Amino acid sequence: MVTIAALIGVSSSLGYLLPAIVGLESMGIPSPGETALVAAAVLASQGKLNIVLVTVIGVASAIIGDNIGYLLGRKLGRDVLAVRGPGQAHRIKALDAGDRFFAKHGTKAVFLGRWVALVRIAVAWLAGINHMPFKQFFFWNALGGLTWGITVSALAYVAGNAIVHVLSTVGVVAAAALAVALFVGYGYFKLRQRRREAA
Repeated sequence: MVTIAALIGVSSSLGYLLPAIVGLESMGIPSPGETALVAAAVLASQGKLNIVLVTVIGVASAIIGDNIGYLLGRKLGRDVLAVRGPGQAHRIKALDAGDRFFAKHGTKAVFLGRWVALVRIAVAWLAGINHMPFKQFFFWNALGGLTWGITVSALAYVAGNAIVHVLSTVGVVAAAALAVALFVGYGYFKLRQRRREAA
């Protein structure tokens, strides 16, 4: 059985590498960036890391990773999507639709995309593929990364003692089971609500 002490021990050994994982996620590599930042902030609340450094590394990793993703998308993405082969016409239509979308909503997509888990992985690539002007991308990406990093770090730091207390009391497995049960219950509630609305 996983204990909170073991979990904190493993996280502590990663130290300031935890918030740096945000950069991998921002580049478009599926990885638990936000979870890693939360874990680092919780460790900071226990005195094992410095919250200022955790926040600075998290924010810098988000911004740098997004810029790498943008440049990769700009240099490679369009050619990869437009290459000859099955579905080329469909892919070109998608590129055209993306161009129109980013022309209208690009700044909002870049800023708000930072706050949405699955969108966060792809938005920088999409901005690059659709040739969003770099200065515009950089400003809204930096603003999104800064506000997101500070908010997530601060909330996890403040909630850190409560999180550790809950995990210590009920155990990691029990806490995970409770989270899954709450998620399933919420999904069931929303499904019934939609069915009632449809009826």
